[in-house]
Amino acid sequence: QVQLVESGGGLVQAGGSLRLSCAASGRAFSSYAMGWFRQAPGKEREFVAAISWSGSRLSYADSVKGRFTISRDNAKNTVYLQMNSLKPEDTAVYYCAARGLGVVTTASQYNYWGQGTQVTVSS
Repeated sequence: QVQLVESGGGLVQAGGSLRLSCAASGRAFSSYAMGWFRQAPGKEREFVAAISWSGSRLSYADSVKGRFTISRDNAKNTVYLQMNSLKPEDTAVYYCAARGLGVVTTASQYNYWGQGTQVTVSS
C-alpha cells in the first residue's frame, strides 16, 4: 500500500510558476513509477507527466512539454511537478498516482491516488 498526499497548489497569474509535491508513505516508494494527472471541471482526468522508479524515463503530455518538469527524490519519498509559464487552461485539480510497474499514460493503470491539489491560473 502507498498513501499519497499532494501539496503546492494555489492561485497564480498566467506566466507564473508553481511546484507541486507528492509525499508518499508506505512500502517501497522507490520501486513505483509515479504520474501526475489533472482534471478540470466538466472534463475527464488527463495525463500530465510520469517518471520511472529510477527517474531515468520521463513522459509528458504534449500540452505541457517544455513548460513542466517531473522529478523525484527517493530518499524523501517525494515526487515533484515544476510548472512554468502557466496558462489559464492549466487550471485543474492535480493528482499524483503510483503504480508498481513501468511508466504509462493511462489513469486506469495506476493503483494508488492522492486526494488532489487545486491549481488556478488567472488570465
